[in-house]
Amino acid sequence: MTDPTDANPPLASRHYTRWPVVEGYPERLSYRPGEEVAVQCSSRSGRFTAEVTRVGGKRQVVWSEQGITGTEREVPERAWATGCDWPVSFTVPIDPSWPCGFYEIDLVAEDLADGEDERRRSSQAFFVVQAAPEAPAPALIVLASNTYNAYNQWGGHCLYSGADRVSFSRPFERGYVRRPAAPDEADYDGRVGSVEVEPDEEHRRLPAYLREHEYPLWCASGGWHSWERRFVRWAETAGVALDYAVSSDLDLHPEVLDGHRLLLSVGHDEYWSWGMRDSVDAFVDGGGSWAIFSGNTSFWQVRYEDDGRTMVCHKMRAHKDDPVARTDDRRFLTTIWSAPAVGRPESLSTGLSFTRGGYARVGEATPRSSGGYSVHRPEHPFFAGTGLRYGDVLGGNDRIVAYEVDGCELTMVNGLPVPTYADGTPAGFEVLGTAPARLLSITAEHCEAPVALWGSTQPPGDLEAVAMVLFGDASPANLAKVAHGHAVMGTFERGRGRVFNAGTTDWSFGLDRDPLVQQVTLNVLRELGGLG
Repeated sequence: MTDPTDANPPLASRHYTRWPVVEGYPERLSYRPGEEVAVQCSSRSGRFTAEVTRVGGKRQVVWSEQGITGTEREVPERAWATGCDWPVSFTVPIDPSWPCGFYEIDLVAEDLADGEDERRRSSQAFFVVQAAPEAPAPALIVLASNTYNAYNQWGGHCLYSGADRVSFSRPFERGYVRRPAAPDEADYDGRVGSVEVEPDEEHRRLPAYLREHEYPLWCASGGWHSWERRFVRWAETAGVALDYAVSSDLDLHPEVLDGHRLLLSVGHDEYWSWGMRDSVDAFVDGGGSWAIFSGNTSFWQVRYEDDGRTMVCHKMRAHKDDPVARTDDRRFLTTIWSAPAVGRPESLSTGLSFTRGGYARVGEATPRSSGGYSVHRPEHPFFAGTGLRYGDVLGGNDRIVAYEVDGCELTMVNGLPVPTYADGTPAGFEVLGTAPARLLSITAEHCEAPVALWGSTQPPGDLEAVAMVLFGDASPANLAKVAHGHAVMGTFERGRGRVFNAGTTDWSFGLDRDPLVQQVTLNVLRELGGLG
């Protein structure tokens, strides 16, 4: 147990509520042109400045206001679950001329108390502006805002520190929206997967980085900065036009998909509602395509409450704690989608599952792996123009196969990997590349997870928990069924549409400077959406 007087407590126990002098959040995360963004703030400074910047291929300031009156507001006792309900401090009118995109709100205190750390002067929030319905781009990127919310510990808890519900009506901890970015502004900007040449099973570099800059642990696992920011910067620089939405739009406003040929999921798109699945399945069945440059995609089912302001997920406790567990609505159990009680494994939609993948270059999970994909079918159109051959490694220099990865049960036919289809992998799924991965084991005798990065190192680990959910217990025979996973890159047809799944969270790290990863990405966008 962490001593509350410890001046340097474990990273997982720390949260940054009231850390900045001024902080706030928009009334919601997604808007249309011509609407008004209401921003709710608390400030220990009597005056503060707000600046709104569109962040894409470049940064462009579109609105600012100085001298906003600052008032310190009460933080409710259970703010992580109930939200803050602060009054509106200012509003931002969205000019119809603003392009769709990601908009950062920078809140900057105009004065600091004596001795106050300069780093505490500012904080960031965000919203997205959707495209006008009459002029959609071919591709729609949906930010993984559910995952941001799941990891955000502002107010004291998150889904990784004891909460079973988290509110969108609260600020994000620092580092989720903006921090100095590699490779242009810093040589390292924090990622979970180890990128060291020598195996670093305890991940010494990331905790040191977080402590030095006073960032919370889980900003490395969720938020705009790590993955979607990189993807959008590359895409807009390459001339790829994108429209924008957030996770809940797929459930509450599925019309955001109308007029688009291609849906994009990027980074760590972990938390999905039943309605989100319905919307995307219908989109693909109807002839749309889905390009997944994400890992751990749609692992957990969530429910929205309070008109979308609250997200509920009981996780591995759902069979005991979730109110729907003993009702006719048991399929909405907020646990892993692959659970038999839910009956809708994510692989039916995505082609892959974290239950057959796990971690790469994390703790004792493949710490010496190449960090790239071994190519199996180089003749596929997605590899056109790369010169890649059978057995070549794609993305190893930038460790694109790292952190959390998705896979499927495999067998070999004529020396090439193919799905067994026994785990829900859709018929016709074609394996393009693989890399070894592992679900981390935690038992009373041994912990394979990196202690400095894990919220809890108490048993069971992911390996044992997945075996129990899928097969009923964690016997040696059942553990063996999922102990040796793979990251898988592949594609399949569903209905009249197509799906590509990169199977890894860290694909976007290859877009900074790897021409082969860039070319494969562009090929996918061209083949599935006619982009580029």
